[in-house]
Parts: sequence; C-alpha cells; structure tokens
Amino acid sequence: MNKSVLITGASKGIGKELAFVFAKNGYELILIARTTSELELIKNTIMQKYHSGVSILSLDLSLENASDIIVETFQDKLKNLSILINNAGYGLAAKFTDMPFEDVQGMLAVNINVLTKLTYRILPFMLANKSGKVLNVASIAAYTPGPYMAMYYASKSYVLSFSEALHEEYWKNGITISALCPGITPTSFQERAGIAKTRMMDGSIPILTAEEVANIAYNGLMKNKPVIITGFFNKIAVLFLTMLPRSWITKISAFVNKPRSENH
Repeated sequence: MNKSVLITGASKGIGKELAFVFAKNGYELILIARTTSELELIKNTIMQKYHSGVSILSLDLSLENASDIIVETFQDKLKNLSILINNAGYGLAAKFTDMPFEDVQGMLAVNINVLTKLTYRILPFMLANKSGKVLNVASIAAYTPGPYMAMYYASKSYVLSFSEALHEEYWKNGITISALCPGITPTSFQERAGIAKTRMMDGSIPILTAEEVANIAYNGLMKNKPVIITGFFNKIAVLFLTMLPRSWITKISAFVNKPRSENH
C-alpha cells in the first residue's frame, strides 16, 4: 500500500514545507489551498524533484461544505490515506468588535470547523484500516488567552485540547492524533494577521523557519508524540505559560500583541 498524506493550507509556509518533507520521504500527496497557481507550482516542483504523485484541489476552506467537497473529490484515495494534516488556519490582530463579523466567522470556519469535520469524515477510513495519523496544527498560543488576537488564540486552544483528547480515544486503535505547537514562524501569516507592528515581531524572540518546523513536525509525528512543541525556546515558554497565574499571562500576552499605535 502506498503511503499518502493530505495537507490543507499547503500552498505556503509550514504547509508547503510539510509537502516537501513528505514527498522526500516517499509519500503521495493530496494538497489543498485557495490559490491554484501556487498549488500547480508546488506540484510541478515536487513531481520533478521527488517523482511523487501529487493531486491538488483549489478550495476556499471557509465554505460550509468545504470538508464534503474534499471527501467527495478524493473519496477513493481517502480510503487508504496514511496521514491527515489539518494545517490551514489564520489569525487577525484587532480588538474583537473592531473586526467585521464575517472575519470572525471565517476564522472559526477555517481554524475549527473544517479541521473538526475533516477529521470526523476521515477517521472512519483509518479505523477500518486500523492505522493512520492526524496532525492538527495548533500553536504555543494555545496555552494562553490572547488579547488583541482573541479569536486566533482561542481557536488554537480548541485545536490542542481536541487533539489531545482524540489521541487518548484512538491510540489503542492504531491511530495517532498529534497537535503541532510552533511559535512565531516567518510565513505569510504575519502579513495577513497584521501583527508586523507588534512587540511580537520586534526580533527579540528566537524563531524557527517553516522548513525547520516542518522537519520537527514530521519527526514528532513519526514518533507518535501527542504534542509536538517546536524549538527549545518555545518549550521553555510553554513551561512558563503553564506555571504562571493565568491573569499574569493574559496581561503579558496583551502587552506583546497590542499594536504599537495603541500604546500611546
């Protein structure tokens, strides 16, 4: 049976680098993202370099029926899928009521709804095969409330808690559910989120590249780790986040996340 992996949000950042890591390790790929041209470029590069089979689907994952479209499009391939990676997600930096509610709904749809429903639809295939892995991309933001990015931080807390719970439910069935918790990673996320002018991005926090994160994620997933925290600094940060009073953490998070224009 050929090894195969489905990756959402596969056209940029961590998702793109995960595609290259899995292709390098002999997996056939199903790549899903919004932009067809970017997916085509990645597909052509991988096929030329690694000779892996690559299927792509351009899809807006905020659509209510996005998960159904994925399952219907790739149903035959999903019956023997080795790994599902729910990587797609985004954040926006603003006070909650300063965001259009359409943006709130979109973030919930991509960060939570499609991840949950796609996992729900694909797990039965893995259960039938008595094997499989699911990697849900959370963040070290999952360990703290996030003023000025409240929706994003809360959504990642959901992803972490959801993944840890499912890991316990399904490991006896031969299925590993893992949560990836990276820290700040230079991708298009920061531009879309609008956090370039925050203290978070002032260069004082050590960061890993998307390629480094993808390699750590792959190794952790192969070792069946339920939670994969990337990098020594992030592991220390999470340790402090779990030890300090939650009220302190919230204020520190607000200080880091607040746009500099609001500090005067």
